[in-house]
Amino acid sequence: MMDINQIREYLPHRYPFLLVDRVAELDIEGKWIRAYKNVSINEPFFNGHFPEHPIMPGVLIIEAMAQAAGILGFKMMDAKPTDGTLYYFVGSDKLRFRQPVVPGDQLMLEAKYLSNKRSIWKFECTASVDGKEVCSAEIICAERKL
Repeated sequence: MMDINQIREYLPHRYPFLLVDRVAELDIEGKWIRAYKNVSINEPFFNGHFPEHPIMPGVLIIEAMAQAAGILGFKMMDAKPTDGTLYYFVGSDKLRFRQPVVPGDQLMLEAKYLSNKRSIWKFECTASVDGKEVCSAEIICAERKL
């Protein structure tokens, strides 16, 4: 549905902080997105996040979910960062980690729109590997004009 070049139009992040590799499905009317991140041993965070037992840091899993939610929000508004709008991650509710993410995993990211009040957007997000949920949270983002 969206390759990395299209994703880069909707997310201002760049290496090493762009954490969405592809959007597999996007339903603007249904207000949900499914994207993924291929987790490689070549990720810079594995050098220090347990070199002998590499696992993806939980905060980066949360960030990947927030980036997928950001793409959904931009698409719903029919806007891009170049239009002068950004989403800032401002919080999460109901955060749960269930199992580690390791090199070789494909992290599936799903976000569903919940609400938007006074430029505060809320999304229900999950991350899974091989059909098993590894993380879930309600992600809260603030829409800001530059």
